[in-house]
Amino acid sequence: MASYDYDLFVIGVGSGGVRAARMSASYGARVATAEAVHMGGTCVNVGCIPKKLYVYGSHYADDFNDASAYGWSAAPPKMDWPVLKSNKDKEIARLNGIYSGLLDNAGVTHFDGRARLLDAHTIEIGETRVTAEKILVATGSKPFVQDIPGQAFLSTSDDAFALEQLPKRVLVLGGGYIAVEFAGIFAGLGVETTLAYRGPKLLRGFDEDLRDMMGTSVVHRGIIPRLNATLAQVSRTDEGALLATFDDGASMEVDFILAATGRVPASADLGLEALGVDMENNGAIKVDESFRTSVPNIYALGDVIDRYQLTPVAIKEAMVFAANAFAGASQSMNYDLIATAVFCQPNIGVVGLTEQQAREMGHEVTIFKSTFRPLKHTLTGRDEKSLMKLVVDSTTDRVLGIHMMGAEAGEIIQGFAAAMTAGITKAQLDQTVGIHPTAAEEFVTMREPVA
Repeated sequence: MASYDYDLFVIGVGSGGVRAARMSASYGARVATAEAVHMGGTCVNVGCIPKKLYVYGSHYADDFNDASAYGWSAAPPKMDWPVLKSNKDKEIARLNGIYSGLLDNAGVTHFDGRARLLDAHTIEIGETRVTAEKILVATGSKPFVQDIPGQAFLSTSDDAFALEQLPKRVLVLGGGYIAVEFAGIFAGLGVETTLAYRGPKLLRGFDEDLRDMMGTSVVHRGIIPRLNATLAQVSRTDEGALLATFDDGASMEVDFILAATGRVPASADLGLEALGVDMENNGAIKVDESFRTSVPNIYALGDVIDRYQLTPVAIKEAMVFAANAFAGASQSMNYDLIATAVFCQPNIGVVGLTEQQAREMGHEVTIFKSTFRPLKHTLTGRDEKSLMKLVVDSTTDRVLGIHMMGAEAGEIIQGFAAAMTAGITKAQLDQTVGIHPTAAEEFVTMREPVA
């Protein structure tokens, strides 16, 4: 029987890799990890956490402006970007230490550096070589940047988190989560912000009512939308600005261009191709229900398999993997009813099917929908609306989808996601006594269908 240095070697210590390492070690496995960039991966360093900190920061201008309606007065606020960035960096450094401590406390050996596979059981990190019975690839994803003339002038979300000074004019490219979130961040911080997307509506894949409201919301937030627009090239002007030219010939000058046009699996240069690991054209690693690749002792999970690029999904996948690999379990990952949020302003939170998805799947549906001005803004006068929508199966009465755009939508939808997982029906929502006055009570008081 072969003898290896470790039972499991995890390449990448983002949310999924750390959870897999810790859980596997708790089951008695000898575990080692390697990370080439940041402890904690994308989410902690250049993703979820710093993004939401910036979202919080960008919202204070609204809070200062709204305060006068509630009797508060103060000197006009001033944004100090270096303070926000410095405080963000301190928090990320603290979290880096926590992740390192989690591995240490679990008895996991960690290597700093880029890991590559020399064969199915041998890993090289710098000049160090170790062996492992099982290898787990959890290297996440990286920003995609379109190949156009002047590509070098395009920046990514990674670069946006590292900006030392706040630009005056920004062009954000894309129409998904990252694009609309960063557009809201920049606009909220007082930056002249343009959001360009090649399609007719933002947030492809979301419910159409949410997409329509998003189109109105960006304008109210002071964001300039350029829809059905594709960037063709970028050049530098004599004055040092960036000249963005679109496929229709229109152009604009800005100081920073954020390419937020998606992320791709970070699977290159790991030695996987030489071992015969099957991958999709975009670099996503193909795995079975146990996260096993085409090479039996090599596994992969998280963004690098490109199923759902969400931190909680990677964490849950890691728990399934560890239980199956080292605790004798036979679990599988359930990707149904995964709730998600977009931290635009106001927030979006969704779980389940959109109306269009439900109809395409053959469901006869009843739609309940409410659009209203939040109580807070009855005094401020801010032109901001909330949208809440239920998609209900007309035959079984089961709730198929819940969609919201409004303050704290992510927090509200999290609770309703648990109810949907339990199979809640519209009648059960109707039986629920709401908490008044809250936005969330609207979901349990909608009585008249709109379709």
